[in-house]
Amino acid sequence: QVQLVESGGGLVQAGGSLRLSCVAPGSISYINRMGWYRQAPGKQRELVATVTSGGSTNYADSVKGRFTISRDSAKNTAVLQMNSLKPEDTAVYYCNVRTVVGATSWGQGTQVTVSS
Repeated sequence: QVQLVESGGGLVQAGGSLRLSCVAPGSISYINRMGWYRQAPGKQRELVATVTSGGSTNYADSVKGRFTISRDSAKNTAVLQMNSLKPEDTAVYYCNVRTVVGATSWGQGTQVTVSS
């Protein structure tokens, strides 16, 4: 499985901001969609936001208006800007890439902790 490189997690107070980045190696061809998922302790992994090669975005209701996903297709990079963070946003965040043939890859995960 091809390894995605994630960065940008950390500890922040409620109301603060963090920026997550994900870089997919050039060996992954024909990426159709990049996105971020998260998993809090004791909960299932859930979608946070995705962006397609055409620029269409999709967000979980819980993050709409606070998070913004963007993508640089030329660099195989996706960025998740997280503003107005809440304690309930605390989770391990995973980058996900899907190709046009449906193959997927995951990052190793980056911890985001929001203190109240």
